[in-house]
Amino acid sequence: MASNPRVTAADTSNLGRPRDPGVDRRVLRAAAEVFGESGWGSFTVDAVARRAGVGKASIYLRWPNKEALLSSALAALVGRVSDIDTGSVRHDLVRLAEQMLKSYFGISGRATVRLMLEAGRIPGVSHTLERLRESQVLAARAIVRRGIARAELREDASVTLLLDAICGGCLNHVLATPDHLRDEVGARLADYAGELVDFVLGSVVSLPVSSSSTTSTPPGRRSSE
Repeated sequence: MASNPRVTAADTSNLGRPRDPGVDRRVLRAAAEVFGESGWGSFTVDAVARRAGVGKASIYLRWPNKEALLSSALAALVGRVSDIDTGSVRHDLVRLAEQMLKSYFGISGRATVRLMLEAGRIPGVSHTLERLRESQVLAARAIVRRGIARAELREDASVTLLLDAICGGCLNHVLATPDHLRDEVGARLADYAGELVDFVLGSVVSLPVSSSSTTSTPPGRRSSE
């Protein structure tokens, strides 16, 4: 039988069933959930397949092992701090805090927290964490440095201490929230972000923190400053 002359090499490369992006999304979400709930010791392809409602073969067609699967899930779902520059250090820091809080309360929130504790013992995954952490740190530090350059913050303001207070406050807020209050607390993340930033900025501002600020001396500042 003569071959069809209209079928080219490019055509044959596309033959077969295309990958279903819906399966990819379900598997990645399931991987983040299983890791967040149970940790690396209980993270298996079997568990992810059951959670996602797919066969193990579908997973192995996409990822060679569970390390690669978890790395892909974290890279796709863990929230990133975007480069924020609204022209106001307070607004920038509030948006930074909101991004972090929403990430912790989101689909991959538990996985994000667990990753901080277990990344060093998971082959290949610590590199993923370092890439995410580096981009977040650079974006956050740029916000504070711009605030100092615009004279919104004191020249001697510690970039590290300021961000430690805000980022640590966000993480503690999440860890201290019991499961039965997550929905209630999650509904007012924007309010908490503003309150946290205003509290922290009280010791380093050169200008009023917000339009609602009073003229009294902020905590941590001497009246002569």
